[in-house]
This record gives sequence, structure tokens and C-alpha cells, in this order.
Amino acid sequence: MTERAPLGSAELLPNGKVSYATGGGMAVLTLTNPPANGYSYEMMRDLDEAVLRARMDEDVQVIVLAGEGEKFFCAGADISMLGAVTPTFKYAFCLHANETLLRLEHTPKLVIAALGGHCVGGGLEVALAADMRWSRKGSGKCGLPEVNLGVLPGTGGTQRLARKVGASKAIELMATGRNFDYDEAERLGLVDRQIEAADDAAFLDAVLDAAYEFCAPNKASMSVGLIKRAVQTGIDLPLESGLALERELQQRLFTSADAKEGIAAFTEKRKPKFSGS
Repeated sequence: MTERAPLGSAELLPNGKVSYATGGGMAVLTLTNPPANGYSYEMMRDLDEAVLRARMDEDVQVIVLAGEGEKFFCAGADISMLGAVTPTFKYAFCLHANETLLRLEHTPKLVIAALGGHCVGGGLEVALAADMRWSRKGSGKCGLPEVNLGVLPGTGGTQRLARKVGASKAIELMATGRNFDYDEAERLGLVDRQIEAADDAAFLDAVLDAAYEFCAPNKASMSVGLIKRAVQTGIDLPLESGLALERELQQRLFTSADAKEGIAAFTEKRKPKFSGS
């Protein structure tokens, strides 16, 4: 695997709640609202802009979603904010959050959530919209404890958790509202990989090194992105419709430079060097 280029300087987006940095074919979106990175409408506006920026940037092949600091990836919605606004605002806020996470989920680029510290409530709901979740081993817990506030997980948790672990297990986890460590999360299939790291900086560096595996020239990143689209869109379609989607995406790949390179490298018995196009 070729050595990845370093990240550039991080830019704080207009509302000051998400920072954005790129380098080595990756965009790193960092939730920034200490001490717990709780999200508000302002943070979701920044996240929405960051997702669109990464989607439209042809040099970005993989998106990494992280949280600032050692203790929290994200503790969910800012409870003090929810207590101060009207029910009508709360509904519009939840709708926009749903739209933002759907945009993240449907972006045809691999999205990896780097879970350093606790990832609870809406934080887990954000992470569930990523394609993969990698955690810093021993750094915290995750869960959907909204029942303890007399509400339900309203940023996609009831739907995405059930799709990940099955209906009965999802109901049990949400109805009890218990938090659990990343070892259990991995057993449940909510965490795909745990990474040993001395601190948050070392963890993010390790995540970026591993994520770079999915970038050109190491991997055909367009193929990775369309595999993601086939799964994320097709999983809720009838099989025949999902197969039709798969064929259309495959046809796009058949015309790509990376497909030509991959097939040529195979026949010539050499390692392919992909361009991401």
C-alpha cells in the first residue's frame, strides 16, 4: 500500500460546530462542541454542508466522521437546546437531522465513523448512518437511552438499529435504555473494528491509515462507493428491483478506467494501480 498524504489544516465551518480537513483522498469531518459534542441545529447545518462538500469534491474518496476530544464521539442532541425550543422547532430539527444523515448515507463514497470516547443517544444514531464504525478500544460506551427522557431515538435510531441487530434486539436495547461497551457493540455487529491506541490523536491516525486502504491507488474507490450505493439503496428494495440497481451500477463501472486497469492487471499478473476514475 502506498503511503498516504497528510491531512491539510482543518477549517471550522460557518456555525463553528464541525471542522473539515482533507488529504490522502479522504475528508475528515469532526464534530466540535465540547465537552460532549452534543449536536444542535447549528451543528447539523455544518454537518450538512460538510457532507455536500465531500460529496462534490472529486479528490475525496473516503469520508471519516470523528468527534473532538478524548471522552466523546458524540453524546447526542444538546438537551438544554431541546428544553428551550418549541415542539414545532423540535420536529423541524429532527426532520433536518434525518435529511442530513440520509445525505451522508446515500453519498457514493465510503463513510467510516471513528468512535473515540462515548457514543450515546443521537451520537450513535449519527454513527449508524456511516457504512462502518471503528472504535478506540476501551474508550467508552454506546447505546440509545432516550427512553430515560420519556422519548424515543428520533434521529433514525429506531430504524437503523433494527436493521443492524434485528427488531427484537433493537427493541430490548432501546426499551431498557442501557449503555454497553464497545466489546458488546462489536459482538452485536454495531462496531466493525476496534483499534488499540494510546490517545485520541493516535486513534485517528490509525483510522486514517486503515481507511486509506479504500482509496486509489490501493483500491478502486469508485467501485467501493458504488458497492455502498448498491447495498444502502438496494437493501430495502424487492430483490428484482435491487438486482436492476446492481446491473445499472455495474454498467457504470464497466466503462470506468479502474475496471480496465483491474482486468488488465489480472490478465498481466501484476498488482493494479487504480486511479479512482
